[in-house]
Amino acid sequence: MSIGHTLLGLLESGPRHGYDLKRTFDEKFGQDRPLHYGQVYSTMSRLLKNGLVEVDGVESEGGPERKRYAITDAGITDVSRWLMQPEKPEPYLQSTLYTKVVLALLTGRSASDLLDSQRSEHLRMMRILTDRKRRGDLADQLICDHALFHLEADLRWLELTAARLGQLAKVVAP
Repeated sequence: MSIGHTLLGLLESGPRHGYDLKRTFDEKFGQDRPLHYGQVYSTMSRLLKNGLVEVDGVESEGGPERKRYAITDAGITDVSRWLMQPEKPEPYLQSTLYTKVVLALLTGRSASDLLDSQRSEHLRMMRILTDRKRRGDLADQLICDHALFHLEADLRWLELTAARLGQLAKVVAP
């Protein structure tokens, strides 16, 4: 995820302080991986340097000075371009799991046990996500659906690989 573009998108609704940006980001996108304050301020500094945001005001209110940032026309153009650009699909052609299966076969370990253990871990995570989805709002449901669909694809791969272990053993460890 592009943190800079996400912060720019949040600024389109109006100027905000770094603290407000972090809070909104964490509420909308960062429940599992909240932003660090340093990440927000270093990103805002870069966006400011690149002319995508400007300082809209500085307030102190009895504490440290707080800059309020506003998106510029260049920032609006940049975030619009980013939103319309399709994300590159990420095929997992160098899967750690595949590597483990092959190494298990090469070293005489049980690839079948490895696949069973991985299947159990995937099912455990699917139960957690399904429970979270059941209790969550629409945004959380969609995030969980995305993760669940990926886990389902992994489970299909685990089943297919388990069914082909004998063939794979002949190919990788003749």
